[in-house]
Amino acid sequence: MRILVTGATGYVGGRLVPLLLDQGHDVRCLTRSPDRLRDIPWSPRVEVAVGDVATGKGIAEALDGIEVVYYLVHALGRRDFARVDRRSARNLAEAAEKAGVTRVVYLGGPVVHGPDVSAHLRSRGEVAEIFLNAEVPATVLRAAVIIGSGSASFEMLRHLTERLPVMVTPRWVSNRVQPIAIRDVLHYLAAAPGAFPAEVNRGFDIAGPDVLTYAQMMQRYARVAGLPPRVLLPVRALSPWLSSHWVGLVTPVPNAIARPLVGSLVHEAVASEHDIADYVPDPPGGLTGFDTAVRLALRRIAESTVETSWANASVLGAPAEPLPTDPSWSGRSVYTDVRRRAVNASPEALWDVIESVGGERGWYSFPLAWAVRGWLDRAVGGVGLRRGRRDPRRLRLGEALDFWRVEEIVPGELLRLRAEMRLPGRAWLEMRVRPHRDGSLYEQRAVFLPKGLAGHAYWASVVPFHAVVFGGMARNIGRAAERAK
Repeated sequence: MRILVTGATGYVGGRLVPLLLDQGHDVRCLTRSPDRLRDIPWSPRVEVAVGDVATGKGIAEALDGIEVVYYLVHALGRRDFARVDRRSARNLAEAAEKAGVTRVVYLGGPVVHGPDVSAHLRSRGEVAEIFLNAEVPATVLRAAVIIGSGSASFEMLRHLTERLPVMVTPRWVSNRVQPIAIRDVLHYLAAAPGAFPAEVNRGFDIAGPDVLTYAQMMQRYARVAGLPPRVLLPVRALSPWLSSHWVGLVTPVPNAIARPLVGSLVHEAVASEHDIADYVPDPPGGLTGFDTAVRLALRRIAESTVETSWANASVLGAPAEPLPTDPSWSGRSVYTDVRRRAVNASPEALWDVIESVGGERGWYSFPLAWAVRGWLDRAVGGVGLRRGRRDPRRLRLGEALDFWRVEEIVPGELLRLRAEMRLPGRAWLEMRVRPHRDGSLYEQRAVFLPKGLAGHAYWASVVPFHAVVFGGMARNIGRAAERAK
C-alpha cells in the first residue's frame, strides 16, 4: 500500500515509519525540512516530499498516488496553534479528497465535554471533527498520556518526579488518567491501513490497562526508577496557569508546550470504550501496563545513552529508544564531560598508555583528588581504589580496575569503564583512539546518569573540578604517549 506520513520527524511519526516499511508498505514522508530526515536510520528507504500542510504548498504533489494518509502534525508550541491546526487539517482533508485517498488516520486526544475544555484538547477535537466530516473516511485514534521517552507528557512526568522529592501539587494531580505505552499506540496505528472497511468513519479510544491519578503515576514512576516515594503536598490555589510555569521551571519542557498540556490535565482522561478491538486485536501478550512501559523507556535510555557514543547516531529500533529527531529536551537527564586532544604519537603508542591506566600508574591527573575520591568511597562502604588492576599493561573485558569495571574494550580503539563506586546515579568513562593526520586523536568522555535530586546535586558539586581532573587526564595521557613514541 502507498502511504503518506505527515509529521514523520515528530515523536510518533519517527517511530511509525519503520514499522510501516517493515510491513512492506511504500512510504512517502511529507516534511518542510528534508535535512531533518537525513540522519534517521530508515530515511534511505522512504520517498521524501517537500511541503507544508499549514500553507498547502506541496500537498497535492505529495498525495499523488497515495492510498492512506497519516496525519501526525500538531502546532503545539505556537501561540496560535489552534488556528494553525484547523487550517492544516482542512488543507489536508481537501487535498486528500481530490487525490482519491481512501483513508486518513489521525492520532488525537481524549474527548472531553463541557464549557471549560482546555485549548489543547479543544484543538485536538476540532481537528478530529474536520476529518470525520470530510469526504475521505477517517480513523481517529484518541490517546491520553503516551508513555515513552520523547513524549512531552511523559517528559513532564519524568522530570517532575526525578527532580522533586517533595512537591507542592495542584488539584489536577488527583484526576484520573488512562495512559498508554508508545508501543501500543504504534500497534494500532500500524494496523490501520488494512483494518477498517470503507464505511467506517469514526473515532476510537485507545488506552492502556491502568487507570491512575497523576499522583499515582508519579509515585509508580519513582518506584520503577528506584527513587524513594515522593512527598506530595496538595495546594488547591495552584491554578493551571501557575502550574504550567512551575512545570516549565522544574523541567526542560518548554513553557509554550507545558502550558497547554498542563491545562489539559484539569480534565479526567479515561477511555469510555474499547471498540478498536473489533477491528484491530490487542497486541500479542495484551496491552502494556504503566510500570512496564516506564521500565522499558528507562532501560532503553540508559543503554543507548552510552552506546550512542560520540556521534549520537546509532541505529535505534525499539519504540522506547531515543531518535535523532526527538527534541533536545526529551530523554533522561545525562551529564557529560568531553575532551579531545590531538596527539603527536601513533595510535598504537596512545593505546598502550590508555590500556595501562589505573593501578600503580594512576589516572594521569591530580593524584590527590583520585585518592580522596577513593577514601570517600570506602568511607561509605564502596570499593575505593584498593582493587588496583590484574596486569600492569593489559585489560580484559569484565575485570575490575580500581573503582571501575571494564565494560567494553576494542583493542587499539576503545576502552569503556563503568563506575562501581557509590554514586547517586550511574557513571561511565570512555577513552577512544582515532588516527589523525600524522599522529592520533584522543577522545575522552565521562557520562553520568543522575538518580533523583541527589544525583543532580552530586554532578553540580564535582563540575568545578573537571577541568583539573578530566582536563589534566586528557593532557597527560597525550603527553605520555608522545614521550613513549
